[in-house]
Amino acid sequence: MAPKFLNFMQFYGYDLLLGSIAAFYVFMAPYTKVEESFNIQAMHDILYHRHHIEKYDHLEFPGVVPRTFMGALLVSILAFPFVLATSLLQLPKIYSLYAVRLVLGCIILSTLRFFRTQIRKKFGSQVEAFFVVLTAIQFHMLFYCTRPLPNVLAFGLVNLAYGYWFKGSFYAALKCLIFATVIFRCDILLLISPLGLELLLSRSISLWKALKSCIITASLCVGLTMLVDSVMWRKLLWPELEVFWFNSVLNRSSEWGTHPFHWYFTSALPRSLLAAYPLFMLGILLDRRVLVYIFPVLSFILLYSKLPHKELRFIISSLPIFNLLAAIAASRVYNNRKKSFWKYLYIAMLGSFLISLGCTILTFMASYENYPSGYALKALHNIGHLRNNSNELWVHIDTFSAVNGISRFSENYHPWRYSKEEGIPLAEFQNRNFTYLLSEHSDISGYKCLFSTKGFSRAHLHAGFPPISLVKDPKVYIHGNVKNNEIIHRSWPGC
Repeated sequence: MAPKFLNFMQFYGYDLLLGSIAAFYVFMAPYTKVEESFNIQAMHDILYHRHHIEKYDHLEFPGVVPRTFMGALLVSILAFPFVLATSLLQLPKIYSLYAVRLVLGCIILSTLRFFRTQIRKKFGSQVEAFFVVLTAIQFHMLFYCTRPLPNVLAFGLVNLAYGYWFKGSFYAALKCLIFATVIFRCDILLLISPLGLELLLSRSISLWKALKSCIITASLCVGLTMLVDSVMWRKLLWPELEVFWFNSVLNRSSEWGTHPFHWYFTSALPRSLLAAYPLFMLGILLDRRVLVYIFPVLSFILLYSKLPHKELRFIISSLPIFNLLAAIAASRVYNNRKKSFWKYLYIAMLGSFLISLGCTILTFMASYENYPSGYALKALHNIGHLRNNSNELWVHIDTFSAVNGISRFSENYHPWRYSKEEGIPLAEFQNRNFTYLLSEHSDISGYKCLFSTKGFSRAHLHAGFPPISLVKDPKVYIHGNVKNNEIIHRSWPGC
């Protein structure tokens, strides 16, 4: 038994470590925000409404630009047995949310495993071990890998592309990137371009063969996404083409905020890589083999930096390469740790690992408090039942609440009913017959504030231990209709 267990851990130990951390994030922070809303609602509707497309959320709330159903369809198919089991056991739909997010995490981490296997073959098991350690003590990659963002769906294909690239299957790598570009994220084009140029200059690929392969792959992907998404959206549609036009040609994405050109290098990468950030620079100096791997990724970020609107998730696909370079540097430092100068580097590296772990814990604590409306609705479900169960309990969810933790997976069955109707003036609510309101406003005529939920506001530095504390402020207020006597006379936590 012991040898079998040891063999199992040798093959799958790293997967268990990374998977356990990702699963911990899922169970501790299951709710989703506005960036994930399309895919998470699509998964819900595919699983619960199936062929009844007229009931799907995207037809009522289409969003700024249309998105593809391809990723949601794949995850929903794989999660269906688990969701069916939760339905048969009459469990709340939140368990289905756990299922789809865990399935997505398994997909992404399996692609990362493929890339990691190629790292081991090319650089050795010690570099692979440090790659896993650096990934584990960082927050963003494992936190995001279960979140149904288009960037994350593309991330899985980019991991496969990295693996094929390291393996020497260059045309397969380009096909994966084409698939990711055409269907999930058009901005992956900024990664294909420098990678393709490097492969051409190194004579790793033939120009005409590469063009032929990429054109055929792109044509098949366009046909596939148009076939699926035209049915789901009820119009002829290539979603990612519309996204490209909106974000890149019209540059409308800047309406959601802008950052300076250097932001990815001075803010996003240091926060996401932590100890790996200085280590990857050291890796470039210690092993010149990595220059061919870092060039396309750095070019990708430099090209992306020209767009004013920037978010960390946009460059999440670059993190594995940076972690690889950092792992190479960490391995070299470890091997030379007994030498006079290197031992100080080794001590500094261990200290940076501990600091990274502390930063990850702090970031997780802040992220845990970043879904106030999800916790508010859960609390309302627990204490908001009325004695007269024959009446439906109508809950209105305002826009702020809808984008800060609530999805259709958060909803309960009868007698609960939900409305996300937008544009209702505050004074108009007293003329509506909602039982409860979830709102960012603390005072609404015709309703009594029953309780509130707090969310992360800011970090506060102070003397003592720990030197950083999280400041939480009320974010979502739950109101009850004053016309309902039971609500008025019941004891509530208060606002």
